Amino acid sequence: MEKVNVAEKLARFQDLWKPRVVAELNGQHVKVVKLRGPFVWHHHEREDEMFLVVRGSLRLEFRDRVVELQAGELLVVPRGTEHRPVAEDEVEVLLFEPASTLNTGNVRDERTVAVPERI
Repeated sequence: MEKVNVAEKLARFQDLWKPRVVAELNGQHVKVVKLRGPFVWHHHEREDEMFLVVRGSLRLEFRDRVVELQAGELLVVPRGTEHRPVAEDEVEVLLFEPASTLNTGNVRDERTVAVPERI
């Protein structure tokens, strides 16, 4: 049992769209990631996904609406919901999701991280 300093973990890397695991509980991963630009449209068949903005702002696009998140705000995307994260400027995000969750969901491309690094 060790405390996690989220800001310190985020300071350890600069690359984008590559989530890192910072903690685990009950089959869930707590991940940190830096984002900039648009991601791929995707969905997760069996997993809900929580986005908590640590620094910056994040736009979550859905086929029928857009949700803007600022630092300190979170949104849970229900399983099966097609979405696309977009960050105009670099944003730092904490993700909470089942360990089985693939970052690109039903899509496989160059941004797919099959086994996230633990930091």
